Amino acid sequence: MKIIYYCYGGTHSSPIAAALHIGLLPKNKCPTKEEILRLPWFDKVTTAQRGQLFLVGKDRAGNPVYVCGRGREKQGITQAIISGLLLAEGDPDELLFVDTLPAVNLFMRVGGYLSRRLNLVRIGRPLVVYGAQLAFPRLVALVEQAQEQLGLI
Repeated sequence: MKIIYYCYGGTHSSPIAAALHIGLLPKNKCPTKEEILRLPWFDKVTTAQRGQLFLVGKDRAGNPVYVCGRGREKQGITQAIISGLLLAEGDPDELLFVDTLPAVNLFMRVGGYLSRRLNLVRIGRPLVVYGAQLAFPRLVALVEQAQEQLGLI
């Protein structure tokens, strides 16, 4: 199975969820600013990279875990990924898409916009990190739902 955590930009909530899924972050403790900033792809994906899959790692069952930004195209991106897999003669039933946008809060939205869209990283990044810490319990719940679906917990 290939697990794809996706959100608007693919750079804030989905990298945290993917890190939780593969064990880079513990589920029982809110991460520090430093722990969040060390995560693969956190606050690094650009607008031009939306729709690309970025491998974060593998879970304990060996499933590859990816992040992806979808922009406004929730259905379009998932359909494009499925179409690409079909072209490569893969099985779309081997994909699990997990939308992390329901966990996103206003701090993450504003901070992400400032950091990624306006390139005001000094202002946006602290806001998005704070928002990510507030959203952490909701992200843990999304990851646990996905892991249950996969039979990992």
